[in-house]
Amino acid sequence: MIILESINKSEAEKINRITGKIIGAAIEVHRVLGPGLLESAYEECICHELGLRGVAFERQVPLPMEYKGIRLDCGYRLDLLVESHIIVELKTVNRIDPIHEAQLLTYLRLKHERLGLIINFYVPVLKNGIKRIINDS
Repeated sequence: MIILESINKSEAEKINRITGKIIGAAIEVHRVLGPGLLESAYEECICHELGLRGVAFERQVPLPMEYKGIRLDCGYRLDLLVESHIIVELKTVNRIDPIHEAQLLTYLRLKHERLGLIINFYVPVLKNGIKRIINDS
């Protein structure tokens, strides 16, 4: 269970409930498809599963950045933004490396959000491919 110190208990429970639905959707996709497909296939399927679960999400959300007071569109996109607050980055890589964690943490900072998930579908057991990242800043 994730409890973020700066939020109240009911908000933490809501976040845990949503992340549980995200992870459940990802597990179902991985159970049906297994590893070895392109990230885009998993994205399409997890979006379908989230829809079946009644979870609100946006796909490929543009993420502009600000540099010295100027807003720049550098082409960054969030794979998924779930319930307007949880960033989900989908991967199909051998392992989640520190660079993937840094990428998500940067996205969380740029978007001013607290919680994100990296879900790597290129693993035999999906629970070994899920990483939660918390933005403490």
